[in-house]
Amino acid sequence: MAIIASIALLATEHKSQQLDPLRTTLSFFIDPLKYLVDLPTALIENATNTVSSYEALKKENKRLREEQLIHQTRLLKFAALEKENIRLRALLENSFKLGEQVLVAELLSINMAPYEHIVVVNKGTRFGVHPQQAVLDANGVVGQVFRALPLSSEIMLITDPNHAIPVQVNRNGLLTIAVGSGQLNRLVLPFLPGNADIRPGDLLITSGLGGTFPPGYPVAVVDEFTSQPNKAFVSITATPKAQLDRNRELMIVWSNSKPVPLISKPTANDTETRAHVDE
Repeated sequence: MAIIASIALLATEHKSQQLDPLRTTLSFFIDPLKYLVDLPTALIENATNTVSSYEALKKENKRLREEQLIHQTRLLKFAALEKENIRLRALLENSFKLGEQVLVAELLSINMAPYEHIVVVNKGTRFGVHPQQAVLDANGVVGQVFRALPLSSEIMLITDPNHAIPVQVNRNGLLTIAVGSGQLNRLVLPFLPGNADIRPGDLLITSGLGGTFPPGYPVAVVDEFTSQPNKAFVSITATPKAQLDRNRELMIVWSNSKPVPLISKPTANDTETRAHVDE
C-alpha cells in the first residue's frame, strides 16, 4: 500500500502541481527534523575544530613566547654591545688626543680586600706592559700598573690609600700631590697651605713630575671646601674624572715612541708575524 501510494503521488506530481501546497505545508514540519538530524554531526565538527584551533593557538602562543624570549635576550646583548662600542669609540678617540702609544685592556676582576683599590686586566708582560705605567679611561687617569704578569696585570687605582699622584691646578699651574682616600669617588689634597690659590671646581691634571704619569692628563675636580687661613694646611678633597666604578676597558699608556709588540718574541716554533700598536 505504501508503494502504491508513493507511485500515485509521484504520478500526480509529475502531471500537475496540485501537491505543491501540501509539500509547502509539510516542509514546516520536515525541515526542523533535517536540522535535528544534522545537529549532532555539526556539533561534533564544531567541537573538533574548536579543540584543534585551541591546540594550534596554544602551540603558536608557546612558540611566540619562546621567540620573544630569544629576541629579548638578543636585544639585551645588542644593548650591551652598543654600550661597549660607545666606550671603545670614546677610548679610541681619546687615544688619538693623547698622542702617545696606548694599549686597550679589558677588566678581568676586582680585588675585594678592604682599603685596597686594585683591579686586574687581561694584558701583561707578553704585551709589553710593565710596572708604573699610567692607566687611563676615556675621562681621565685611572691609576698605574702595580704588578705585571705574563698574561695579566694589576692596576692600582688613584683612590687607593697607598697611591699618590703629582698634580697641578690647570687654572694657575699650582703643584701639589693627590692621595687616595680609600673611597672610589674621593681624592685628598693634604699638602696645600691655607693661603694656596685653589678654588672649588678647579681641574687637576698630571704635572709630569715623578716620571710615571705624562703631563696634561685630567685627574680630578676640586670639591667644595671652606678656606681656613688660620691653619697651616687646608682639608681639600677632589672627585676623580675617571669612572673608576664603571670601567670595563682601560688604556695602558706608553710615553716612548718605540712600537710595543702585542706578542712575545717568537721562538723557533713560532711564526714571524707580529702585530704592533699604532702610534
